[in-house]
Amino acid sequence: MLLNRVSLQAEPVMADRTVETEIQSRQSLPLGQAVIWVTMVLLAMGAGVVLIRLAGTGHGPRESATSATFVPIDAGPAITRSMPIWLSGIGSVQPIDMVTVKIRVDGQLNRVAFAEGQDVRAGDVLAQIDPRPFQAQLNQALANQAKDQAQLANARLDLGRASKLAIMGAGTAQNADTQKAQVAQLEAVVQADQAVVDTARLNLDFCTVTSPLTGRVGMRLVDPGAIVHASDSNGLVTVTQMQPISVLFSLPQDDLPEILANQALGGLPVAVDTRDGARHLSDGSLVFIDSQVDQASGQVRLKANFANADRTLWPGEFVTVRVKVRTDHTATVVPDRALQRGENGPYLYLVQPDHTVVARRVNSGPSVDGFTEILSGIAPGEIVVFDGQSRLAPGIRVALGQSG
Repeated sequence: MLLNRVSLQAEPVMADRTVETEIQSRQSLPLGQAVIWVTMVLLAMGAGVVLIRLAGTGHGPRESATSATFVPIDAGPAITRSMPIWLSGIGSVQPIDMVTVKIRVDGQLNRVAFAEGQDVRAGDVLAQIDPRPFQAQLNQALANQAKDQAQLANARLDLGRASKLAIMGAGTAQNADTQKAQVAQLEAVVQADQAVVDTARLNLDFCTVTSPLTGRVGMRLVDPGAIVHASDSNGLVTVTQMQPISVLFSLPQDDLPEILANQALGGLPVAVDTRDGARHLSDGSLVFIDSQVDQASGQVRLKANFANADRTLWPGEFVTVRVKVRTDHTATVVPDRALQRGENGPYLYLVQPDHTVVARRVNSGPSVDGFTEILSGIAPGEIVVFDGQSRLAPGIRVALGQSG
Protein backbone atom coordinates (compact mmCIF):
# COMPACT_ATOMS: atom_id res chain seq x y z
CA MET A 1 0.00 0.00 0.00
CA LEU A 2 2.86 2.42 0.88
CA LEU A 3 4.60 1.67 -2.43
CA ASN A 4 1.44 2.41 -4.36
CA ARG A 5 1.01 5.76 -2.62
CA VAL A 6 4.63 6.70 -3.30
CA SER A 7 4.27 5.82 -6.96
CA LEU A 8 1.02 7.76 -7.23
CA GLN A 9 2.63 10.82 -5.68
CA ALA A 10 5.65 10.57 -8.01
CA GLU A 11 3.62 10.53 -11.21
CA PRO A 12 2.67 14.23 -11.15
CA VAL A 13 6.39 15.20 -10.90
CA MET A 14 7.25 13.12 -13.94
CA ALA A 15 4.34 14.61 -15.76
CA ASP A 16 5.59 18.15 -14.98
CA ARG A 17 9.00 17.33 -16.44
CA THR A 18 7.39 15.94 -19.59
CA VAL A 19 5.38 19.13 -20.00
CA GLU A 20 8.50 21.23 -19.68
CA THR A 21 10.22 19.11 -22.33
CA GLU A 22 7.28 19.35 -24.68
CA ILE A 23 7.03 23.10 -24.15
CA GLN A 24 10.71 23.52 -24.97
CA SER A 25 10.33 21.37 -28.06
CA ARG A 26 7.37 23.37 -29.29
CA GLN A 27 8.68 26.87 -28.65
CA SER A 28 8.90 27.24 -32.37
CA LEU A 29 5.11 26.97 -32.72
CA PRO A 30 2.99 30.08 -33.12
CA LEU A 31 1.97 31.68 -29.83
CA GLY A 32 -1.77 30.91 -30.11
CA GLN A 33 -1.28 27.21 -30.82
CA ALA A 34 1.21 26.93 -27.96
CA VAL A 35 -1.26 28.42 -25.44
CA ILE A 36 -4.03 26.02 -26.53
CA TRP A 37 -1.72 23.04 -26.34
CA VAL A 38 -0.46 23.96 -22.83
CA THR A 39 -4.05 24.43 -21.57
CA MET A 40 -5.09 20.98 -22.79
CA VAL A 41 -2.09 19.36 -21.13
CA LEU A 42 -2.80 21.06 -17.79
CA LEU A 43 -6.47 19.97 -17.87
CA ALA A 44 -5.44 16.38 -18.50
CA MET A 45 -3.00 16.52 -15.60
CA GLY A 46 -5.66 17.92 -13.23
CA ALA A 47 -8.13 15.17 -14.13
CA GLY A 48 -5.46 12.56 -13.50
CA VAL A 49 -4.66 13.96 -10.05
CA VAL A 50 -8.37 13.91 -9.08
CA LEU A 51 -8.74 10.30 -10.18
CA ILE A 52 -5.63 9.34 -8.22
CA ARG A 53 -6.92 10.98 -5.05
CA LEU A 54 -10.33 9.35 -5.39
CA ALA A 55 -8.68 5.98 -5.84
CA GLY A 56 -6.55 6.56 -2.77
CA THR A 57 -9.47 7.48 -0.52
CA GLY A 58 -11.85 4.80 -1.77
CA HIS A 59 -10.49 2.18 0.62
CA GLY A 60 -11.75 3.97 3.78
CA PRO A 61 -15.59 3.62 3.40
CA ARG A 62 -15.30 0.02 2.22
CA GLU A 63 -13.30 -0.85 5.28
CA SER A 64 -15.83 0.88 7.67
CA ALA A 65 -18.81 -0.77 5.94
CA THR A 66 -17.36 -4.20 6.49
CA SER A 67 -16.50 -3.42 10.12
CA ALA A 68 -20.08 -2.23 11.10
CA THR A 69 -21.50 -5.71 11.69
CA PHE A 70 -23.42 -4.97 14.96
CA VAL A 71 -26.65 -2.92 15.04
CA PRO A 72 -27.03 -1.00 18.33
CA ILE A 73 -30.29 -1.74 20.20
CA ASP A 74 -31.89 -1.44 23.62
CA ALA A 75 -33.09 -4.76 25.01
CA GLY A 76 -34.06 -6.47 28.23
CA PRO A 77 -35.80 -9.57 29.60
CA ALA A 78 -39.54 -10.18 29.59
CA ILE A 79 -40.68 -10.01 33.22
CA THR A 80 -43.51 -11.36 35.37
CA ARG A 81 -45.67 -8.95 37.34
CA SER A 82 -49.21 -8.36 38.56
CA MET A 83 -51.28 -6.90 35.75
CA PRO A 84 -54.56 -5.12 36.58
CA ILE A 85 -57.02 -5.61 33.74
CA TRP A 86 -59.01 -2.50 32.90
CA LEU A 87 -61.80 -1.98 30.38
CA SER A 88 -61.74 1.49 28.89
CA GLY A 89 -64.40 3.71 27.35
CA ILE A 90 -65.39 7.33 26.83
CA GLY A 91 -67.91 8.88 29.21
CA SER A 92 -69.34 12.18 30.39
CA VAL A 93 -69.66 13.64 33.85
CA GLN A 94 -73.27 13.95 35.02
CA PRO A 95 -74.55 15.49 38.28
CA ILE A 96 -76.58 13.19 40.49
CA ASP A 97 -79.10 16.03 41.04
CA MET A 98 -79.61 19.19 38.97
CA VAL A 99 -82.63 21.48 39.37
CA THR A 100 -83.77 24.52 37.45
CA VAL A 101 -85.27 26.80 40.09
CA LYS A 102 -88.53 28.30 38.82
CA ILE A 103 -90.78 31.03 40.13
CA ARG A 104 -94.02 29.70 41.66
CA VAL A 105 -95.99 32.98 41.93
CA ASP A 106 -96.48 36.00 39.72
CA GLY A 107 -94.90 39.26 40.78
CA GLN A 108 -91.94 41.59 40.59
CA LEU A 109 -88.47 40.22 41.35
CA ASN A 110 -87.23 42.56 44.04
CA ARG A 111 -83.86 40.98 44.87
CA VAL A 112 -81.43 38.30 43.73
CA ALA A 113 -79.48 36.93 46.70
CA PHE A 114 -76.81 34.86 44.91
CA ALA A 115 -73.76 35.40 42.75
CA GLU A 116 -73.31 33.37 39.60
CA GLY A 117 -71.13 30.34 40.29
CA GLN A 118 -71.71 30.52 44.05
CA ASP A 119 -71.99 27.45 46.24
CA VAL A 120 -75.29 27.25 48.11
CA ARG A 121 -76.86 24.89 50.60
CA ALA A 122 -80.39 23.53 50.59
CA GLY A 123 -82.73 26.22 52.01
CA ASP A 124 -80.48 29.19 51.24
CA VAL A 125 -82.38 32.23 49.90
CA LEU A 126 -81.84 32.78 46.19
CA ALA A 127 -84.31 35.57 45.38
CA GLN A 128 -87.17 37.64 46.79
CA ILE A 129 -90.42 38.49 44.99
CA ASP A 130 -92.51 41.45 46.12
CA PRO A 131 -94.57 39.93 48.98
CA ARG A 132 -97.04 42.78 49.57
CA PRO A 133 -99.86 41.55 47.31
CA PHE A 134 -99.68 38.10 48.86
CA GLN A 135 -99.56 39.51 52.37
CA ALA A 136 -102.75 41.41 51.61
CA GLN A 137 -104.41 38.26 50.32
CA LEU A 138 -103.42 36.44 53.50
CA ASN A 139 -104.83 39.21 55.68
CA GLN A 140 -108.10 39.12 53.77
CA ALA A 141 -108.34 35.35 54.11
CA LEU A 142 -107.69 35.58 57.84
CA ALA A 143 -110.41 38.21 58.22
CA ASN A 144 -112.97 36.11 56.38
CA GLN A 145 -112.00 33.14 58.48
CA ALA A 146 -112.47 35.14 61.71
CA LYS A 147 -115.93 36.32 60.57
CA ASP A 148 -117.06 32.81 59.72
CA GLN A 149 -115.64 31.43 62.98
CA ALA A 150 -117.74 34.02 64.89
CA GLN A 151 -120.88 33.00 63.01
CA LEU A 152 -120.10 29.36 63.73
CA ALA A 153 -119.73 30.07 67.43
CA ASN A 154 -123.10 31.87 67.52
CA ALA A 155 -124.78 29.05 65.57
CA ARG A 156 -123.48 26.53 68.08
CA LEU A 157 -125.03 28.57 70.92
CA ASP A 158 -128.33 28.71 69.07
CA LEU A 159 -128.16 24.95 68.56
CA GLY A 160 -127.69 24.43 72.29
CA ARG A 161 -130.72 26.56 73.15
CA ALA A 162 -132.93 24.92 70.53
CA SER A 163 -131.97 21.47 71.77
CA LYS A 164 -132.85 22.34 75.38
CA LEU A 165 -136.22 23.86 74.37
CA ALA A 166 -137.05 20.78 72.32
CA ILE A 167 -136.27 18.52 75.27
CA MET A 168 -138.46 20.65 77.58
CA GLY A 169 -141.27 20.69 75.02
CA ALA A 170 -141.03 24.47 74.73
CA GLY A 171 -139.68 24.22 71.17
CA THR A 172 -140.01 21.98 68.18
CA ALA A 173 -137.59 19.34 67.07
CA GLN A 174 -137.60 20.91 63.61
CA ASN A 175 -136.01 24.10 64.95
CA ALA A 176 -133.29 22.06 66.62
CA ASP A 177 -132.57 20.13 63.41
CA THR A 178 -132.47 23.32 61.36
CA GLN A 179 -130.00 24.85 63.78
CA LYS A 180 -127.85 21.72 63.64
CA ALA A 181 -127.67 22.00 59.84
CA GLN A 182 -126.70 25.65 60.17
CA VAL A 183 -123.81 24.72 62.44
CA ALA A 184 -122.58 22.07 60.01
CA GLN A 185 -122.75 24.54 57.14
CA LEU A 186 -120.72 27.14 59.01
CA GLU A 187 -118.15 24.51 60.01
CA ALA A 188 -117.64 23.75 56.33
CA VAL A 189 -117.28 27.46 55.59
CA VAL A 190 -114.63 27.80 58.28
CA GLN A 191 -112.75 24.83 56.82
CA ALA A 192 -112.84 26.48 53.40
CA ASP A 193 -111.57 29.68 54.97
CA GLN A 194 -108.69 27.73 56.45
CA ALA A 195 -107.80 26.39 53.00
CA VAL A 196 -107.81 29.93 51.61
CA VAL A 197 -105.59 31.05 54.48
CA ASP A 198 -103.17 28.17 53.86
CA THR A 199 -103.02 28.99 50.14
CA ALA A 200 -102.39 32.67 50.83
CA ARG A 201 -99.69 31.83 53.36
CA LEU A 202 -98.09 29.38 50.93
CA ASN A 203 -98.04 31.97 48.13
CA LEU A 204 -96.48 34.40 50.54
CA ASP A 205 -93.77 31.83 51.34
CA PHE A 206 -93.19 31.31 47.61
CA CYS A 207 -92.18 34.95 47.37
CA THR A 208 -88.94 33.89 49.05
CA VAL A 209 -87.16 31.60 46.57
CA THR A 210 -84.80 29.10 48.23
CA SER A 211 -82.38 26.49 46.92
CA PRO A 212 -83.87 22.97 46.77
CA LEU A 213 -80.47 21.28 47.14
CA THR A 214 -76.84 21.82 48.02
CA GLY A 215 -74.72 22.62 45.00
CA ARG A 216 -73.44 25.32 42.70
CA VAL A 217 -75.62 27.91 40.99
CA GLY A 218 -75.20 28.66 37.31
CA MET A 219 -75.91 31.79 35.30
CA ARG A 220 -78.75 34.06 36.39
CA LEU A 221 -81.65 33.87 33.95
CA VAL A 222 -83.77 36.75 35.31
CA ASP A 223 -82.68 40.22 36.36
CA PRO A 224 -83.91 42.07 39.46
CA GLY A 225 -86.91 44.29 38.75
CA ALA A 226 -88.36 41.99 36.10
CA ILE A 227 -91.96 40.78 36.29
CA VAL A 228 -91.91 37.01 36.64
CA HIS A 229 -94.66 34.46 36.24
CA ALA A 230 -95.19 30.92 37.43
CA SER A 231 -95.68 29.91 33.79
CA ASP A 232 -92.21 31.09 32.72
CA SER A 233 -90.28 28.19 31.14
CA ASN A 234 -86.72 29.44 31.71
CA GLY A 235 -86.76 29.68 35.47
CA LEU A 236 -84.49 31.75 37.68
CA VAL A 237 -81.25 29.75 37.89
CA THR A 238 -79.94 26.18 37.76
CA VAL A 239 -78.48 24.54 40.86
CA THR A 240 -76.15 21.60 40.21
CA GLN A 241 -74.97 19.12 42.80
CA MET A 242 -71.18 18.81 42.64
CA GLN A 243 -70.41 16.40 45.46
CA PRO A 244 -70.85 13.49 44.96
CA ILE A 245 -71.06 13.24 41.18
CA SER A 246 -71.51 10.48 38.61
CA VAL A 247 -70.01 9.50 35.25
CA LEU A 248 -72.01 7.83 32.49
CA PHE A 249 -70.06 5.74 29.98
CA SER A 250 -70.48 2.84 27.55
CA LEU A 251 -68.58 -0.39 26.93
CA PRO A 252 -68.93 -3.05 24.20
CA GLN A 253 -71.50 -5.75 24.85
CA ASP A 254 -68.74 -8.39 24.59
CA ASP A 255 -67.37 -7.12 27.92
CA LEU A 256 -70.73 -7.42 29.68
CA PRO A 257 -70.40 -11.06 30.94
CA GLU A 258 -67.07 -10.35 32.63
CA ILE A 259 -68.40 -7.12 34.16
CA LEU A 260 -71.51 -8.82 35.54
CA ALA A 261 -69.54 -11.77 36.92
CA ASN A 262 -67.04 -9.59 38.77
CA GLN A 263 -69.67 -7.07 39.88
CA ALA A 264 -71.48 -9.92 41.65
CA LEU A 265 -68.32 -10.60 43.68
CA GLY A 266 -68.12 -7.00 44.91
CA GLY A 267 -68.05 -3.42 43.71
CA LEU A 268 -65.79 -2.80 40.73
CA PRO A 269 -63.35 0.12 41.05
CA VAL A 270 -63.55 2.78 38.36
CA ALA A 271 -60.83 5.29 37.45
CA VAL A 272 -61.38 8.47 35.46
CA ASP A 273 -58.71 10.24 33.41
CA THR A 274 -58.76 13.25 31.14
CA ARG A 275 -60.16 12.64 27.67
CA ASP A 276 -56.65 12.26 26.20
CA GLY A 277 -55.63 9.96 29.08
CA ALA A 278 -52.73 12.21 30.05
CA ARG A 279 -53.82 12.94 33.64
CA HIS A 280 -55.67 10.94 36.29
CA LEU A 281 -58.68 12.72 37.77
CA SER A 282 -60.55 10.60 40.31
CA ASP A 283 -61.41 7.13 41.61
CA GLY A 284 -64.88 5.77 42.31
CA SER A 285 -67.00 2.65 42.04
CA LEU A 286 -69.49 1.16 39.60
CA VAL A 287 -73.10 1.61 40.76
CA PHE A 288 -75.28 0.93 37.73
CA ILE A 289 -75.41 -1.36 34.67
CA ASP A 290 -78.19 -0.69 32.19
CA SER A 291 -80.84 -3.35 31.74
CA GLN A 292 -80.42 -3.52 27.97
CA VAL A 293 -77.84 -3.15 25.22
CA ASP A 294 -78.17 -0.38 22.67
CA GLN A 295 -78.96 -2.26 19.47
CA ALA A 296 -77.72 0.57 17.26
CA SER A 297 -74.21 0.64 18.73
CA GLY A 298 -73.84 -2.70 20.52
CA GLN A 299 -72.84 -0.82 23.67
CA VAL A 300 -74.14 -1.08 27.23
CA ARG A 301 -74.39 1.97 29.48
CA LEU A 302 -72.86 2.06 32.95
CA LYS A 303 -72.65 4.62 35.74
CA ALA A 304 -70.05 5.18 38.43
CA ASN A 305 -70.17 7.52 41.42
CA PHE A 306 -67.29 9.65 42.71
CA ALA A 307 -66.91 11.65 45.92
CA ASN A 308 -65.37 14.53 43.91
CA ALA A 309 -64.12 16.22 47.07
CA ASP A 310 -61.56 18.25 45.11
CA ARG A 311 -64.02 18.89 42.24
CA THR A 312 -61.74 17.54 39.55
CA LEU A 313 -64.84 16.25 37.76
CA TRP A 314 -67.08 18.90 36.20
CA PRO A 315 -70.61 18.34 34.89
CA GLY A 316 -70.72 17.86 31.13
CA GLU A 317 -67.00 17.06 30.88
CA PHE A 318 -65.86 14.24 28.56
CA VAL A 319 -63.47 11.80 30.24
CA THR A 320 -61.77 8.45 29.74
CA VAL A 321 -63.25 5.83 32.07
CA ARG A 322 -61.50 2.61 33.13
CA VAL A 323 -63.19 -0.25 34.96
CA LYS A 324 -60.95 -2.75 36.76
CA VAL A 325 -62.47 -6.20 36.25
CA ARG A 326 -59.63 -8.41 37.57
CA THR A 327 -55.89 -8.70 38.25
CA ASP A 328 -53.55 -11.21 36.54
CA HIS A 329 -50.92 -11.81 39.22
CA THR A 330 -48.40 -13.79 37.09
CA ALA A 331 -48.58 -12.00 33.75
CA THR A 332 -45.63 -11.98 31.33
CA VAL A 333 -45.16 -8.39 30.21
CA VAL A 334 -42.90 -6.28 27.99
CA PRO A 335 -42.77 -2.51 27.49
CA ASP A 336 -45.34 -1.22 25.01
CA ARG A 337 -42.63 0.06 22.68
CA ALA A 338 -41.23 -3.45 22.23
CA LEU A 339 -44.37 -4.80 20.54
CA GLN A 340 -44.37 -4.58 16.76
CA ARG A 341 -47.29 -5.11 14.41
CA GLY A 342 -47.07 -6.68 10.98
CA GLU A 343 -49.33 -8.13 8.34
CA ASN A 344 -49.63 -11.38 10.29
CA GLY A 345 -50.25 -9.74 13.67
CA PRO A 346 -48.10 -8.61 16.60
CA TYR A 347 -44.53 -9.84 16.98
CA LEU A 348 -41.36 -9.25 19.00
CA TYR A 349 -37.66 -9.28 18.15
CA LEU A 350 -35.79 -11.67 20.45
CA VAL A 351 -32.01 -11.65 20.98
CA GLN A 352 -30.34 -15.06 20.63
CA PRO A 353 -27.19 -16.20 22.51
CA ASP A 354 -25.04 -15.51 19.42
CA HIS A 355 -26.26 -11.86 19.40
CA THR A 356 -28.51 -12.35 16.38
CA VAL A 357 -32.21 -11.49 16.42
CA VAL A 358 -35.27 -13.46 15.41
CA ALA A 359 -38.85 -12.25 14.92
CA ARG A 360 -41.47 -14.20 16.84
CA ARG A 361 -45.22 -13.86 16.60
CA VAL A 362 -47.01 -13.39 19.94
CA ASN A 363 -50.52 -13.12 21.27
CA SER A 364 -50.79 -9.79 23.07
CA GLY A 365 -53.21 -8.81 25.83
CA PRO A 366 -54.18 -5.54 27.49
CA SER A 367 -51.78 -2.66 28.03
CA VAL A 368 -51.50 -0.94 31.42
CA ASP A 369 -49.05 1.69 32.69
CA GLY A 370 -46.70 1.33 29.72
CA PHE A 371 -46.58 -2.50 29.77
CA THR A 372 -48.34 -4.98 27.47
CA GLU A 373 -49.27 -8.46 28.63
CA ILE A 374 -48.03 -11.25 26.35
CA LEU A 375 -50.50 -14.10 26.54
CA SER A 376 -48.41 -16.54 24.50
CA GLY A 377 -45.29 -16.63 22.34
CA ILE A 378 -42.50 -15.90 24.82
CA ALA A 379 -41.44 -16.95 28.30
CA PRO A 380 -40.23 -14.77 31.18
CA GLY A 381 -36.50 -14.10 30.99
CA GLU A 382 -36.18 -14.13 27.20
CA ILE A 383 -34.31 -11.08 25.91
CA VAL A 384 -36.62 -8.78 23.97
CA VAL A 385 -35.61 -5.81 21.81
CA PHE A 386 -37.14 -2.63 23.27
CA ASP A 387 -35.80 0.00 20.83
CA GLY A 388 -34.03 0.03 17.48
CA GLN A 389 -36.39 -2.34 15.62
CA SER A 390 -36.45 -0.17 12.49
CA ARG A 391 -32.90 -1.34 11.57
CA LEU A 392 -33.45 -5.00 12.31
CA ALA A 393 -34.22 -8.08 10.27
CA PRO A 394 -33.99 -11.74 11.28
CA GLY A 395 -30.36 -12.87 11.51
CA ILE A 396 -28.80 -9.44 12.02
CA ARG A 397 -26.19 -9.22 14.77
CA VAL A 398 -26.86 -6.64 17.48
CA ALA A 399 -25.02 -4.81 20.24
CA LEU A 400 -27.02 -4.63 23.47
CA GLY A 401 -27.68 -1.45 25.40
CA GLN A 402 -26.46 0.95 22.69
CA SER A 403 -29.65 2.13 20.98
CA GLY A 404 -30.23 5.85 20.51
